[in-house]
Amino acid sequence: MANVFLFCEPLAGWREIPISERRTRVDWAAAMRELSDRHYPAAKRITVVLDNLNTHGPASFYEAFAPEEARRLAERFDFHYTPKHGSWLNIAEIEFSVLSRQCLDRRIGDAETLRNETRAWTQQRNAAGKGIDWQFTTADARIKLKRLYPVIQM
Repeated sequence: MANVFLFCEPLAGWREIPISERRTRVDWAAAMRELSDRHYPAAKRITVVLDNLNTHGPASFYEAFAPEEARRLAERFDFHYTPKHGSWLNIAEIEFSVLSRQCLDRRIGDAETLRNETRAWTQQRNAAGKGIDWQFTTADARIKLKRLYPVIQM
């Protein structure tokens, strides 16, 4: 068993796939620090859209790192969560679908092979600049998610 995180910047056609043994708060925090310090070191703020998993939040930084480091990371990220039962709104889920069909469509026997396979897939997708053509509009959201929007009466 292995855990597959997936980061993507859809308009740039960039993605990264960290692999960990587990899916704990500490594992997630370490992956987020890597995203922050390796991929976006010059960014003052990093906007992240993610699902509502209980490990996905600033508290995980405080479980994984010393308070100063946890605060530094918490202040770098701006988290936006997809609605419950709305993972289809998360663009990373689109990438997971492609990854599953093109790379993970068979049993992979060990973590190192998984890392090599996902690294090769990622390099190919990134080199090709494969972006995500997101076509879900605000109007679509208002129709599909109308129960989540407040009704304002004047």
